[in-house]
Amino acid sequence: QVQLVESGGGLVQAGGSLRLSCAGSGQPFSSYAMGWFRQAPGKEREFVATISKRGSITYYADSAKGRFSISRDNAKNTVYLQMNSLKPEETAVYYCAADPDSLYNPDVRASAYNYWGQGTQVTVST
Repeated sequence: QVQLVESGGGLVQAGGSLRLSCAGSGQPFSSYAMGWFRQAPGKEREFVATISKRGSITYYADSAKGRFSISRDNAKNTVYLQMNSLKPEETAVYYCAADPDSLYNPDVRASAYNYWGQGTQVTVST
């Protein structure tokens, strides 16, 4: 089992940047593929980005491609989400999640992730 804690959220103007971090503890961090998801008020949770156990494979939602970057530092038990050119419609609670069953390609489905952090609020103002 792994415990996840997100940080780095906050208020940013449209076009600005934020870097989210997710620190894991409890099990070897490199045992998990890691993902970022977000949920806006009144909407379903949606996939943002994911990264394989060793960091060699990444996938992004179409809306995130070219602006967001996911990375991980297994020595620090941390995964990051660099978000640039943020838009007001990206205001949401951002969650990191861990998938212990990933074999090679990380999964983009929320249902594949067993462990979730409590989320960090990102608010993008106009």
